[in-house]
Amino acid sequence: MNRYSADLHVHTLLSPCGDLEMTPANIVEFAAIKGIDILGITDHNSTRHGALIKKMAEKKGIFVLCGAEVTTKEDIHCLTFFENNAATESFQEYLEKHLADVKNRPSIFGYQVVVDEEEMIIEEVDKLLISALDQSLDQVEAMVHSLGGLFIPAHIDRPSYSLISQLGFVPSGLNADALEISRNTTPGALRKKFPEVAGYTLTGSSDAHFLQQLGTLVSVFEMETRSFAEVCKALRKEDGRGVRVEERGK
Repeated sequence: MNRYSADLHVHTLLSPCGDLEMTPANIVEFAAIKGIDILGITDHNSTRHGALIKKMAEKKGIFVLCGAEVTTKEDIHCLTFFENNAATESFQEYLEKHLADVKNRPSIFGYQVVVDEEEMIIEEVDKLLISALDQSLDQVEAMVHSLGGLFIPAHIDRPSYSLISQLGFVPSGLNADALEISRNTTPGALRKKFPEVAGYTLTGSSDAHFLQQLGTLVSVFEMETRSFAEVCKALRKEDGRGVRVEERGK
């Protein structure tokens, strides 16, 4: 098996909380410097920068998972990823349909811009992307899996916007492909405190909003090659594949 370093929770400048230096070009360049093999692009409630970064990252030998960090109506953050453009575009339509109709105020929340490969602004998104959808955790999960995607509740140990902070527990029978932890805990500590997570694969990623954060927490995937199918197998621990969390220096 080969080992691949993955940071599956990265925001671009499209997210209002993302630093303006988080351009597609800068993210790809910095990921290459940090030795990241797999990137997950997860802007808040938008997939708009995924395809561009995937195209740019191929030149650096980096594999990109395109998706979004979705906010459910319970204010739970969840990572979502899709195998192809058709599924990603369908999910983008779903996000636009169900995102709360709240206008962004850049002076308070930050700019929400889509840029091209030359870092020219081609669009400014009006709806506030950090708002919640009118869809529940179960509804989002069902939609993601209907499109053949991956569904991973994000930073579940955090005191806000997490599965545990909002519900107080991990629901029995939650159909998640994995659960993400933050750098504030370890897989062992989380499993000891919340035994109900024992049956889930745990991942860790940086949740980078600034370039310096990229790659500070990664998931090491042990699998044959970099592909969506292999990532799925690793998360399911099939055929000798697997995932472990690894914290790195900032």
